Parts: sequence; structure tokens; C-alpha cells
Amino acid sequence: EPVPLRIVHEDDAILVIDKPAGLLTHPGSGHANGTLVNGVLQHVPDNQYLPRGGIVHRLDKDTTGLLVVAKTEAARQSLIAQLASRSMHREYLALVLGAMTGGGTVDAPIGRHSHDRLRMTVRSDGRPAQTDYRLAERFARHTLLRLRLATGRTHQIRVHMAHIGHPLVGDPVYGGRAVLPPGLDLDAIAQWRRFTRQALHARRLRLIHPDSGELLSWESPVPEDMEVMLDLLRTVGHG
Repeated sequence: EPVPLRIVHEDDAILVIDKPAGLLTHPGSGHANGTLVNGVLQHVPDNQYLPRGGIVHRLDKDTTGLLVVAKTEAARQSLIAQLASRSMHREYLALVLGAMTGGGTVDAPIGRHSHDRLRMTVRSDGRPAQTDYRLAERFARHTLLRLRLATGRTHQIRVHMAHIGHPLVGDPVYGGRAVLPPGLDLDAIAQWRRFTRQALHARRLRLIHPDSGELLSWESPVPEDMEVMLDLLRTVGHG
């Protein structure tokens, strides 16, 4: 079945997609169809000849926002090199538990959890991972962060934020128990509880075009479900 793609940019070399929540990037166990790769191959059939259908970085199923896909092997190599050299700029917005007082960097290696193979965790023998974060907005019991990845490990932001005691709101794997903002009425509490994914959005993407060498950037608006959460927080006030 066709997978509708929200395409924000397309030319002969690259495709930039604004991914909704609930869409897997790659086919995985039990999910052969209905993924972003399937949508890309329907839109650009020649991408079947590229490794991973031209996908060079991924977003978790319930993470929203911008993702770049290569349409040629030369573009794929260029994008992989930009990721490796950290010249591709990827900025995320995350809503986390706890009122944080300042930004910082989490530099902690990430590997598979020893008992639960679906989880990642900070472990000394993991792969190097670095996340930079800055305060965007602070509330009584929550903080909106701007984050930048220096590396791109699986679940990196989710694991790193949980590691420093500020897990993402709604995260079903790393989130811990729900914390309600103070002073919500019953309707607002019901709205808050309807948010059941990690509050993480790939907001900005900046890269060098593989063919032209031009610096290009895109920004994706905050998705509606996350905006509802932020509106609720702003209604009851800042910390």
C-alpha cells in the first residue's frame, strides 16, 4: 500500500522528508511494509539499487521531523561523509521531565542493554556518543530543550536524557513515570495523558548539497500533538 510522504525538498540528488509519528524508517521484525523506506521506493523506484534505499540516518518510529535521503550513490557517499565529519547539522526539540537550570553536554558511550535487547543503555564498552543540549523554555516540572547530536547512536537522545535524570515526556521505554504539570483541570489532564510517544522532534537540518556544494537548511514546525503539550505547560506557567 502507498506510504504518503511529506516531502519538503527534492532534486536529482536528495530528498528531504518530514516524518510523522508512527512511521518506521526501515522495515524491521514483523514490519515488512508501511515504512518510510517503502514510501521512498514507491516515490523513487531507482532507490532500490542503493543500500538501505538511500537512507543514511534514521529517526525512531515515534520521533517526528526531518530526514534526508540520497537519490544517487555519489550523494549517499557525500551525506555519509558529512555525518561522519559532523558537518551535517541536526537539531532536535525535546520535552523532558524536571525543571533544568542550564544546558550542557552528555558524553557517555551507548550500547545494547544486557538483558533487554530492544533497549539501549549507557555502558563503558558502548560506542562513543555525545549530545549537546540547551534550554529553550523552562516550566515548573518540565523543560523544553534544543539538542544537537555529535554522533547518531540508536535512541541516543532518549538514553542520554534518561541517564542524566531527565527522561523524555511520554517515552514508553526510557521515560519513567508520568509527571503532570501543576494546576491542570480534568480536561487538560486527559489531554496530557493522550500523549503516548516520546516528545522528540527533529526540527532543523542543515547540510552541504552533494552536487552543488551549496549550504541548504530546512526547519520543520513543531507537530500538533507536541504543541498541545507545550500550550498546556504555558497555560499553567513557567518555573
